[in-house]
Amino acid sequence: MKEKYAKESFTIMNELVLPNDTNTLNNLMGGRLLHWMDIAAAISAQKHCNRIVVTASVDNVSFRHPVKLGDVISIEAQVTRAFNTSVEVRLMVYAQNIPSGTRVQSNQAYYTFVAIDQNANTITVPQVVPESDDEKKYYNEALQRRELRLLLAGKMKPSEATQLKSFFAELAQNAVE
Repeated sequence: MKEKYAKESFTIMNELVLPNDTNTLNNLMGGRLLHWMDIAAAISAQKHCNRIVVTASVDNVSFRHPVKLGDVISIEAQVTRAFNTSVEVRLMVYAQNIPSGTRVQSNQAYYTFVAIDQNANTITVPQVVPESDDEKKYYNEALQRRELRLLLAGKMKPSEATQLKSFFAELAQNAVE
């Protein structure tokens, strides 16, 4: 199977926050944002896999900045790493108030998707080739995030989490120094 560059999956999705998207404080509802993020991430994953993908997991999503009625949401999604049948997608969400000219990062998250065939069977996905320093960083860190997801889902034993063990050993070493 041919490898694909990480940048080939890059996707930007824009949405205007309308009254039906907000709560009683005129802030974007979290569920609506998660819905949009899932769509953007799925598009990115499908670009990489050239297949239908289904959401397997969503990592922690923190709401850093409220998004107001009338703001424009820009969701940037890109595959960071491919595993056997799954891909991890990094999402960055920005809120822009066009009249004031402000743009702030409101959210960040990682989604995992599994590629399937027309019979809903999992299929192998192309490997990711990272090029930029950031792409290489996210690619390398993806193993730790994957192990954490598998541990939390009960699909991996703590003793098998070699990437997380080395991460915590490095943290402990740095704390001593």
